[in-house]
Amino acid sequence: MKINIDEFEHTGKKKFEIKDVPTKVKDLYVSEEDYLIQLSTIRTEIDKYQSLMFADKRYAMLNIFQALDAAGKDGTIKAVYAGVNPAGVVVHGFNRPTAQELSHDFMWRNMMKMPERGQIAVHNRSYYEEVLVVKVHPSILLEGQSIPKEFTKNVDKVWEERYEDIRNYESYLHRNGTVVMKFFLHVSKEEQGNRLIERIKDPKKNWKFDKQDVVERGFWKEYHKAYEELINETAKENAPWYVIPADDKKNMRLIISSLILEKLKNLKMAYPKLSQEEQTELQQLLPIIEEQNG
Repeated sequence: MKINIDEFEHTGKKKFEIKDVPTKVKDLYVSEEDYLIQLSTIRTEIDKYQSLMFADKRYAMLNIFQALDAAGKDGTIKAVYAGVNPAGVVVHGFNRPTAQELSHDFMWRNMMKMPERGQIAVHNRSYYEEVLVVKVHPSILLEGQSIPKEFTKNVDKVWEERYEDIRNYESYLHRNGTVVMKFFLHVSKEEQGNRLIERIKDPKKNWKFDKQDVVERGFWKEYHKAYEELINETAKENAPWYVIPADDKKNMRLIISSLILEKLKNLKMAYPKLSQEEQTELQQLLPIIEEQNG
């Protein structure tokens, strides 16, 4: 399977219009077995390169996942990173901000969970919520966040400044060796509806259902407009957005895992090399270890 990155990657060179991108593409697998084999093969490769990244200790990777409700973020994160060494991958979920998080700037809680060198950090939602949910519901900004009123009196300017802050921060991460990949899981309204119905009908999935999901569904156009604007404002060469068709979960997982693997492969990484003196020192330890073995 060969994924054409250009089909999904947005770097700001061209205007992004959400109506032009599909929520479903031709299947990349021929059967359930084929899908599982492909995914397992890609994950093995991701694990290999992540181990190299861990040893190299120069690069880090940030994977941000954003989507409307029921697009499949949780399941995709679980499927893509399963089997990758847990020492090298850390997953952080960001729900409604806590009182402590609200007492800081809007990017603080994500900044506190950035990856160490050699590590992949996965952020399930992120500071982008502040130009999505908060933008669709500006009362959150005006009434629910303790920001001085002189900074929020022009709401349109708030969004412009937040885009700028995000661009600057992601450029800063890039310049410090962090590879930024941002995934928007693009699900159709019909498919989202079907998944919400399934959560109601299947007792084992009732716990996933939130009444608020139905309320937010009423703002479908507003959310799509917000996604379109934020991608146009924050998609850069050094921090691209990947818009992933999400109506078929298997396709989505194969695409995302392939894109991550391709990015890892392109990093100039190498295992640390010992000096001749260090190698000689190691060789001298061999007979000592063998003697200890008895």
